[in-house]
Amino acid sequence: MSDTVPATPRWNLDRPFLTGRFHQEVKSSSQMQMMTQASKPLYQFDLTSRGNEKDIASFAVSVQEPFLIEDLLYALVGIEGRYISIKRIRGKEGYVVFQIDTSMDLALQELTSRIFPLCEGYVLVNHFVESRSHFKNGFGNHALAAAIRAFLLDYQAMVAQLEHQFRLGKLSSQGLWFFCQRMMSSMNALAVLVEKAITDNVSGSATLNLLESQVKAMAGDNAVRSLLERMTECASAAYFKILERWVYEGVIDDPYGEFFISENKSLQKESLTEDYDAKYWEHRYKLKDGVPSFLRSVSHTILTTGKYLNVMRECGHHVQVPLSENSKLTSFGPNHEYLERIKAAYDFASGELLTLIKNKYDLIGKLRSLKRYLLVDQGDFLVHFMDIAREELSKSPKEVSAEKLESLLDLALRMTAAASDPCHEELTCCVEKVSLQKTLATLKDLPGPVSGANDAAIDDPELAEPLNITGLETFSLSYKVQWPLSLVISRKALTKYQMIFRLLFHCKHVSRQLCTAWQLHQGFRACKILGTPISRSSILCRSMLKFINSLLHYLTFEVLEPNWHMMHDRLLTAKSIDEVIEFHDLFLHKCLKECLLLMPQLLKKVEKLKALCLRYATSIQVLIPSMNMLPERDTKLATTARIKQSQLKEQQLKLALENTVISDSIMKFENEFNVELQSLVPILSRNNSQSEPYLTHLAQCILGIRADQ
Repeated sequence: MSDTVPATPRWNLDRPFLTGRFHQEVKSSSQMQMMTQASKPLYQFDLTSRGNEKDIASFAVSVQEPFLIEDLLYALVGIEGRYISIKRIRGKEGYVVFQIDTSMDLALQELTSRIFPLCEGYVLVNHFVESRSHFKNGFGNHALAAAIRAFLLDYQAMVAQLEHQFRLGKLSSQGLWFFCQRMMSSMNALAVLVEKAITDNVSGSATLNLLESQVKAMAGDNAVRSLLERMTECASAAYFKILERWVYEGVIDDPYGEFFISENKSLQKESLTEDYDAKYWEHRYKLKDGVPSFLRSVSHTILTTGKYLNVMRECGHHVQVPLSENSKLTSFGPNHEYLERIKAAYDFASGELLTLIKNKYDLIGKLRSLKRYLLVDQGDFLVHFMDIAREELSKSPKEVSAEKLESLLDLALRMTAAASDPCHEELTCCVEKVSLQKTLATLKDLPGPVSGANDAAIDDPELAEPLNITGLETFSLSYKVQWPLSLVISRKALTKYQMIFRLLFHCKHVSRQLCTAWQLHQGFRACKILGTPISRSSILCRSMLKFINSLLHYLTFEVLEPNWHMMHDRLLTAKSIDEVIEFHDLFLHKCLKECLLLMPQLLKKVEKLKALCLRYATSIQVLIPSMNMLPERDTKLATTARIKQSQLKEQQLKLALENTVISDSIMKFENEFNVELQSLVPILSRNNSQSEPYLTHLAQCILGIRADQ
């Protein structure tokens, strides 16, 4: 509720004659005497001749009856009489009990006791009308109080007509009872309604739900049910005005906190691009408890409709659902036309926002750009970047200069085909501080194949951070996303893209290092080295290359490409932004899962194989050039007689092969690679048997490598 709700003036609460609470007026004996002298009797008998007025038993029954009728007419509007008194119930404001002089005739007392529930109900209902008309009680209670006040006017008109008949001497006690019966059931139903409303202190949706339940409870009484339905319609009209502004304009006009949708203004749209755990779309507008029963089936539709309109307004695209006399939500009825109007408003808002995001902000183009760069669909810029940034990326993450990488990335983009892409300027660099496995382990919301997989991975001693980690393992690209595209490409979604990119980037780095080692081996193709360690090293290098290239082929052509095309086709047929977000999140989840990023055991094995390949490639790049270094005399001889170069290579190779260090190193790498490869196959087979068919292709690749060996 707003803090600026106007306060009801105190003088409006303290004056009983203004509020109708006459029975709360404390009168002195002198005031009572003045009122008695000033009052005129409503009947033909002269009260001054009665002697002792309080001793009504001294009068005949025929004389007692007009005295009783006069007091009952006062009691019907909540005023004490001479022989009927009002007793307030302590602790329950508005609750009173009417009492009659016990000396009166028993038959008249019995008849009076039948009318007292009507009098007590009037006092309670009138108290509700007065108390719920204050500002703080909200539009729903205001409207209900106004509708009840209209009913009380009819009731008071009935009492006035009875008074007129009494003045004419045509009203008997039995006649009074007869005419009051028409109002008894209605007043009793309203008294039950307001009693529950006061006890539960209802407002807004709770008031409407209470009215709905009371209407159902009175299904057997057509007159009372019609009265309560009219009250419900009047109370819901004020509620529908709030609802209409929300579903037609996206504005919550709710100064008293009655609406079933709340707004958290502390959540800003900028958090979507900054905070991984941003809950803007889910928590900026939320459903509260106590949705009106007649709107419960469309509550989420109502919430989503206003959210869509708010997004467009945040974009500066002011749009309003077209209004007509037939589309207003200001009435509540059994035909449920308001449900069709809400559905029409949702369809309009959903279509407008989807068209805005797809056309003006080019959602598909942005997603295609993310695929081009972060999913390495366009590799020419990346190859050039890895060449010119090799020295900088070889440093530790703390020593890498992000500014230098930014300039090198910009240079690589401008010198390749990416320069023609207008979205390439949105690309930026970032260098994380920890390895990919550690980063994945800290993202608690990523679902794993079993519960607690990520928590177990954090404590795994085999995932200890490598001492020689470099920028090549932690480098990633980032992408600048503007509102409203940040609804789809949020910080969380972008982080998932970056996890996939880091895996692909490091795999490409390993592949490039192995290619360099393979090229060094080609220098010995003319030499007769069959059966030597160099020959074994060449075969091992080819197996490692096949493994890493098979892994890259699997990641790109077996996982990313088909899943992206599936998402693309779904986005073309999406009918709302919620469906777009759902399809995009599903795409990222499938990619993370099928890229092994959600399977710590498999990812750990793959990372160990890549690390082994890197160590091997680095060793070969050191060993083989040292074997090609000729002595000074041989170098001079080679310059004068190039024809003898092959002979010198064979001589030098023979000397090198006699060194057991080289031979042992190659054998060690071969054994480690084979052991790790063999340990990977059972894990793939086990997961494949557990309904993970996407691993079949990777398992076949690994088995193919072993067969080649």
